[in-house]
Amino acid sequence: MCHTSLKACVPNAENQLISLLPRADRQRLVAICEPVQLVLSEVLCESGKPLRYVYFPVDGFISLLTVLDGKPTLEVGMVGREGMLGAQLALGVATTPLHALVQGVGSAWRVPTAKFRKELAQCPALHRILSRYLYVLMGQQASSAACLRYHYVEPRLARWLLMSQDRAHSSCFHITHEFLAHMLGVRRVGVTASAGALQKLGLIEYRRGEITVIDRSGLERAACSCYKTNLRSYQQVLV
Repeated sequence: MCHTSLKACVPNAENQLISLLPRADRQRLVAICEPVQLVLSEVLCESGKPLRYVYFPVDGFISLLTVLDGKPTLEVGMVGREGMLGAQLALGVATTPLHALVQGVGSAWRVPTAKFRKELAQCPALHRILSRYLYVLMGQQASSAACLRYHYVEPRLARWLLMSQDRAHSSCFHITHEFLAHMLGVRRVGVTASAGALQKLGLIEYRRGEITVIDRSGLERAACSCYKTNLRSYQQVLV
């Protein structure tokens, strides 16, 4: 079992949920998938609206945002190649309470909802895996709520950067302070101060919207406990 990061748990450039399926089920699912490119800031689904496609990211990742007064306000989850967008179909629900926004560009597998539902109905293994993944997502979202209330911005930022690096599969990715403030639910000045502190410690480098993780181990020590808690949940339930 992996004990370092989701990236280490998923050594191949494929979607982990698909790879967990028995071979025949995996081949049948891939046969109805189409490859797509995830475009930065693209909205894949809106809160309360039917999902047209499910997505299995390969090397891109998606932010799950809460909606308040009709506007996306705070990130409560993240989906990379360890998971999928649309897992609620395993519960028989086509809509989602969250807003899904592409945060990391890259490739993904996409399946029309109707086709995926048919596959789900005839594949107990897929249904079982998605049920377990939903459990992990529930824990991630509950953890995000507690993290927002009890942890300081700097450890939360370190946690967010680690989660993003796990899913970006790169030490460098593009993000603005404004977007980070939106994701963390704080003012831009708070993000600026926290990013500056992490940079002074030699953990990251930030220039013109490009963040580079310099010291991964140091960033893990700086992050709040939620990062390892969420990682442990994924390992215990799915890996």
